[in-house]
This record gives sequence, C-alpha cells and structure tokens, in this order.
Amino acid sequence: MRVLIVDDERPARDKLRRLLAQETDILSVSEARDGIEALERIAAETPDVVFLDIQMPEVSGIELAASLPSPAPLIVFVTAYDQYAIRAFDTNAIDYLLKPYDQTRLLRALERVRERMLAQKATLANSATKATSSNPASGLPVRQLLVSERGKTRVVKVEQIQWIETADNYVILHTLDAHLLLRQTLTGLLEQLGEAFVRCHRRAAVQTDYIETVVALEKGDCELVLRGGARVPCSRQFRASVMEKL
Repeated sequence: MRVLIVDDERPARDKLRRLLAQETDILSVSEARDGIEALERIAAETPDVVFLDIQMPEVSGIELAASLPSPAPLIVFVTAYDQYAIRAFDTNAIDYLLKPYDQTRLLRALERVRERMLAQKATLANSATKATSSNPASGLPVRQLLVSERGKTRVVKVEQIQWIETADNYVILHTLDAHLLLRQTLTGLLEQLGEAFVRCHRRAAVQTDYIETVVALEKGDCELVLRGGARVPCSRQFRASVMEKL
C-alpha cells in the first residue's frame, strides 16, 4: 500500500515512518507538513491511506479530511487528544491512533486498513457500474474547499459558493461576502462538487439553489440573477441544461 504521513512535527513523522518500515506490504511512504502540502501530495500520488494528525496550524486534520474529493484515500487519524474522536469518525475514518502509540497498536490500525482495501476491491470487481478510482465524478462530492489567501488558509463550505468563474489557470469562488481565488480548472472543480452546480457559460457555473430569476437576452442568451443580487451570464449553449436543472 502507498502511505502518506501528515503531521507538522518532524519527530512524529519520523516515528511513524520508522514503524511502517517494518511492514512488508508498504510500497511507499511520503510526508506532508500541513494540510495544503497534503492536498498536493494526495492529488499527485493518490495514496491508499493517510495517517493524519488533527491539530495542525491553519487547517486541522478534520477539516482536511472533509475537503478531500471522492474517492478519497483511507484516513487514520493520529493525535495526542482523545476529545476529537467523535468528530474524527464522522469523517469515516478507519481508525484513531492516540499518541503515544506503539507497534502493536499501529498493527491493529493497519489490519483495519487492509480489510477495508480488500472490501473495496471486491466491490469494484463485482459491479462494473459502480464508481472506480479513475472516475472521481461518480463518488461523493466534497463538502468544503481549502483556499490559500494572503499566507493563510481559508475553509470554504461548498454550500456557501453561489457561482464560479474561470480566471486563466484559476477559478474565482463567489460567495455572498467574498471572491476567492483557487488554482483549479472549472471542469475539474465541477467534477468534485457534484450535481448542485450546473455549467451556465463556457467560463462560469452556478449553484442552482441560489438562482432567483432568469432574464432573457438577445440571441437566446440569458442572465441569472442570484440571491444577494449577483448577475451571472448564461449562454445559449447552456441555457437548456440550466432550465432543466431548475
């Protein structure tokens, strides 16, 4: 299995790497020091399991887990504090390692990971119509996004995003009170967000729950007026699909 360790403390990462090195089925182990670096490594390396610290600067492990697109890697939380256990398991974590842990306790967590991986493989093998790892759009949508802003990381709930527009290699997330820049393509982001959003223009998409009025324009185009007054272009090419969603 491929493993990613996410912890802001170097000694904690070193200990876990040393214990994992004793397992013969661990193919690779990589590390991330914070949530943003972890997101980048998950996208690039697609690990099978992430050992995730909970208390980290800017973005907690629980916030990171809730921001992962589906299908997400399996999550094992690692923390020195037991008060986060209920919230951790709400994110469908496989296990919860309480520091300081030993090799025996880690082995129990790894056995749970192995069992879940076998169950996932069996499910995929028995049903060709179910989601596969090569089709992330068929999994569950993300509930929140992590956006870097002036040296800080902001947690943006997907339900708060009214509409999205492209800006070169970025997208702009428009909420009622903010306009946030995220390095992502519109097509790739829509695959993560699920059916709540619909493409309304080559350069824009909208969350349908926010649409209040559709204003007809010339040549089949229209304009979508959202709650709060935002006006979003809707081209003739996408008008039918928008109306169908409404």
